[in-house]
Formats: sequence, structure tokens, C-alpha cells
Amino acid sequence: VQLVESGGGLVQPGGSLRLSCAASGFTFSSYAMRWYRQAPGKERELVASISSGGGSTNYADSVKGRFTISRDNAKNTVFLQMNSLKPEDTAVYYCNAPRWDYADYWGQGTQVTVFS
Repeated sequence: VQLVESGGGLVQPGGSLRLSCAASGFTFSSYAMRWYRQAPGKERELVASISSGGGSTNYADSVKGRFTISRDNAKNTVFLQMNSLKPEDTAVYYCNAPRWDYADYWGQGTQVTVFS
């Protein structure tokens, strides 16, 4: 099983980034997917989630209206479009596939830094 994130980087406030997470080794289309983030010294935070078919999404209040989660089941990929970025969005962003037994699949993370 692999989840490989990409698309992180440095961006100024107000800018945009699009994160991707490529999945392999499991039946991607059967899993809801999530994006988490963890800033230095803080706990990991659930940012956004999407149902297996893509028809249902949820967002943390802190990113609602600015971030959009989507997925392409034909390409086994989940995305996080991040607009109007703020310095407080700076964190390592992780892709997650939750499992019923809590042995979730995790990616290695991608760094997002919003600097002024």
C-alpha cells in the first residue's frame, strides 16, 4: 500500500496550491479519503474528507470556503485545492485512507509553507 503526496511548496499569503495524493495497493474507489495537516508543536488536524464516490465532502471550519477536496477514482488520486492561503495554513499535509480497524493508510506528507 502506498499513498504519495505531492504539490506542496512555498507560497505567499493569498496564493494557491493544489496537493495530490496518488494511491496504490488497495481498492481506492472503496475508501473514503481524508487530508490532515500538522503544524509544528500542534496536534494533527483533519482538514477535509471525501466519500468513496466523491459525492460527499466535509471541511474543517478553518478551511471552509477556501479549500476543495476532490478525487479521480479512475486515476486513484485525491486532490486538495487550496486557495486564499494564510500563514496559519503552514503545515505538513498528509493523505489518509481510513480503515474500519483504525489501521489507516497514511502518506509521508508534503510541506506547505505560507510566508509573507
